[in-house]
Amino acid sequence: MGFLEDAEKIAGAVVAVEGAEKLDPNASILTEGAAAVAGFEGAGAIADHFEKKDDNNG
Repeated sequence: MGFLEDAEKIAGAVVAVEGAEKLDPNASILTEGAAAVAGFEGAGAIADHFEKKDDNNG
């Protein structure tokens, strides 16, 4: 796992937390934490998908 992939996952977590705060300004810390985990894992899954797709086409 490289630095760039880690940065993508962290960016996904930040964006998910910001989105949760926009939807519910009074969101609890648990809601924000769940959004961060979902964003982190989701960004990783998307990166893996496109990496596999590139490997198959290459």
